[in-house]
Amino acid sequence: MSERRKSYPFDQIEPRWQAIWEERQLFCVPNPGEKNFDPSKPKFYILDMFPYPSGAGLHVGHPEGYTATDILARYKRMRGFNVLHPMGWDAFGLPAEQYAIKTGKHPATTTRANIAKFKAQLKRIGFSYDWQREINTTDPRYYKWTQWIFLQIYNSWLNPATNRAEPISTYRGKNPDEVRLAYVANVPVNWCPELGTVLANEEVVDGKSEVGSFPVVRRPMRQWMLRITAYAERLLKELDGLDWPEGVKLLQRNWIGRSEGAEVDFAVAGVDDPGPAAGDRSYKIRVFTTRPDTLYGATYMVLAPEHSLVDLIVTEEQWPVVREYRERAARKSDLERTELAKEKTGVFTGAYAMNPVNNERIPIWVADYVLLGYGTGAIMGVPAHDERDLEFARKFDLQIREVVRPVGGEDSIGFVGEGIAINSPAIDGLPSRQAIRRITEWLEQRGLGKGAINYKLRDWLFSRQRYWGEPFPIVWENGKHRALDENELPVVPPPLDDYKPIGTGEPPLARAKEWVRYSGNALRETNTMPQWAGSCWYYLRFCDPQNDERFVGKEAEKYWMGGPKPGGVDLYVGGTEHAVLHLLYARFWHKVLFDLGYVSKPEPFQRLVNQGVILGEDNQKMSKSRGNIVNPDDVIDQYGADAFRCYEMFMGPLEQMKPWSMRGVEGVARFLARIWRLLMTENQAGERELSARLGEVDPTSAQTKITHATIKKVTEDIESLSFNTAISQMMIFVNAFTNAETIPLPAMRTFLVLLSPFAPHLSSELWEKLNIKFQDAGDITEQKWPAYDERLLLEDELEIVIQINGKVRDRMKMSILANEEEMKTAALANRRIQELTSGRTIHKVIVVPKKLVNVVI
Repeated sequence: MSERRKSYPFDQIEPRWQAIWEERQLFCVPNPGEKNFDPSKPKFYILDMFPYPSGAGLHVGHPEGYTATDILARYKRMRGFNVLHPMGWDAFGLPAEQYAIKTGKHPATTTRANIAKFKAQLKRIGFSYDWQREINTTDPRYYKWTQWIFLQIYNSWLNPATNRAEPISTYRGKNPDEVRLAYVANVPVNWCPELGTVLANEEVVDGKSEVGSFPVVRRPMRQWMLRITAYAERLLKELDGLDWPEGVKLLQRNWIGRSEGAEVDFAVAGVDDPGPAAGDRSYKIRVFTTRPDTLYGATYMVLAPEHSLVDLIVTEEQWPVVREYRERAARKSDLERTELAKEKTGVFTGAYAMNPVNNERIPIWVADYVLLGYGTGAIMGVPAHDERDLEFARKFDLQIREVVRPVGGEDSIGFVGEGIAINSPAIDGLPSRQAIRRITEWLEQRGLGKGAINYKLRDWLFSRQRYWGEPFPIVWENGKHRALDENELPVVPPPLDDYKPIGTGEPPLARAKEWVRYSGNALRETNTMPQWAGSCWYYLRFCDPQNDERFVGKEAEKYWMGGPKPGGVDLYVGGTEHAVLHLLYARFWHKVLFDLGYVSKPEPFQRLVNQGVILGEDNQKMSKSRGNIVNPDDVIDQYGADAFRCYEMFMGPLEQMKPWSMRGVEGVARFLARIWRLLMTENQAGERELSARLGEVDPTSAQTKITHATIKKVTEDIESLSFNTAISQMMIFVNAFTNAETIPLPAMRTFLVLLSPFAPHLSSELWEKLNIKFQDAGDITEQKWPAYDERLLLEDELEIVIQINGKVRDRMKMSILANEEEMKTAALANRRIQELTSGRTIHKVIVVPKKLVNVVI
């Protein structure tokens, strides 16, 4: 290590340049109208998904996306863009609250300490964030505007005539609360009596709390809801204009779950009535089905255990078993209830419904595989043509009637595809598509049903019975809720002596009696908003974080969120764990703000990239329990921040999962040390100085060609986020100059500019030394990105075949000057080859110069 530090003193270089950048505020960018703003430059808004500052700090997986965005941000500045590249903290959250419950420390104290630790780690890696724009979702100056946005949602409704949100004052109905985009409802939640709080679905495992393994039951509770379902169609259709991975778009489409079909009403028959002249026809069960052509095959019905009709129709004889069944179902999570592999359970209510197409009397069951929150909470059982219904019918010996004949001769029982209608008088002989249209018309003509579109998406449960979250700007008076005036914001949570949930279902804020008592007749809302709230709009606050008059200034929002495409943020980078909920919720908030005229674009994020997971050296996900977490501080102590940055990008394609390797870090550190030795040497006194080989001479023809090839490759690879192959090309460049008798200054200056986004400390240090000895060309951050001459590259490239075990797997272009080691390096960095060799042992690599590389595994 002492030898490595002697040849490459990163421990001295890196802190020095980080201090210089901070002192000069080099990466702070002004807004329109501010001093030094240059309106002639195009904008580029590049954003990381801001982190939750946990007490553990960063591990090496966190900075992967941050490094990629930092490289791009530095590159774009050199290309002449005004670059907005901010960082902040998604700091509300359960861990700080749990720590407060254990220790009595206010969550804000813990959060501040965690943020300081995260920030120090990020600065040590040399990220070029505009720290003047730093935000913290727990700062009252920030959550004042989170609460303000909630009020805009609360005071709005979606007008079906315009399909746009409008102020609630434009609603002409009798009860505005029925249409508000933020409303109150009693909904089933996961309640843990022992913890005294509501748990999210992902916090419930096998009917018990993830923390403490305490029993969890489903019970209705008053909750704030956001009417995201009103935006389902727009959230779906407007995905098309976004530059997102198709996999993420598919996840969002599946979550929204648009289905076309029909709503059908089944009248409830008298329990003992033998037929169509049923006694009580006032109760109706509405179902949604995508296959109304199978109505003649509906031989039973199933209600969710929580369905309101269960209490009204169950017979006295069946009530004990139904009650017991409902209690068991309440102890299961939605995930457990809908698990396909689980054995179907259910109980008969004793009641019957009338099938509207044939007036047959069919039994009504209760089963936990039907959820109240999906569709109407009721289904018609068509066992011949639905696998789940078939399993249920066979278990409980219910009638199975075929009503669709496959055209390919398959068995009708269990057939779920399209075919020909049979045993269905109104539509016999029709193909399924035509039969669906015909039976829907038949139902509509008779007032028994109608064509409908259904969404799997449910309204957003927006309440938490927690302390550490944004208080709602709502008070309750005479049993009704109303909004606070905007001049009363922010609503700050009061300090408490005890942060533990009360246990009755009341949130911890209910302990603060004086705070809750808003006036003689009004009480404050004691639920808090979920952690999602602050992250739904933070990208807007980054545009104008010091504005105390508006959540974002009009000019700042219009500039940074502007452009010809529907999304404002030019590039958004983060993990796939946020592929659905965070992105969906942020899009919903943004669309409401857009409808109300507060923002200029209909979408928040134009381009989305998900970085891959970095595994531990054991090829397992990093976790404390496995003991395989790698702290970036330890890596930087040993090899430096530039080596850490370059290795994070050299590991493989950004989006790919890959394992960490300290040997890999060491290899990249050796490459950077070679760059240092290429330009630096030690004199007899042991002092470092520029190499005597370096001079103000013109490069040779070969050196010019490799320089332009490197400019082209690095430029194209940064634009495509292919950072690993850009580094490979820079390695080739260094190899080409290592043994040169004379090193031309112009080529080295060009190379250092190309290197600077990847290894900013080393390139800044060497650039400064060149400025001291030769002509001062200004700071490296002020340089223009170099351009290449395509004509100089024509005869320099060869197509190299890449094989695995003798079979051609890919081809690549390489410089005609590339030696065997360079060909090997480039082949192993190839995306296709990395995918095919991932997890395999490479025994040897055979190189045939200028022709092929064969990887033997």
